[in-house]
Amino acid sequence: MARIIALVLLVLPGLLAGYGIKLMRDMLFGILQPPLPYLWLQFLLGLIFFILGLGFIGGFILHRDRKRNKVQDRFKKRAGKKQ
Repeated sequence: MARIIALVLLVLPGLLAGYGIKLMRDMLFGILQPPLPYLWLQFLLGLIFFILGLGFIGGFILHRDRKRNKVQDRFKKRAGKKQ
């Protein structure tokens, strides 16, 4: 059950990042999506969706690998520093 929850936690931000890429691509080809009034706003929203989705997935993987002690020394948490 925990693996299914983890999969869902990774699929949803992945879909968000994919939709962000779609919005940015549509702006480059001049296709305006209905709820958005301007192409530049569509690109900005797509960029935000992409960064949020990719950042969540990257943070999730980094957190998991830190717990399993599978990261390089520069990515490990330091004992005296709060993160």
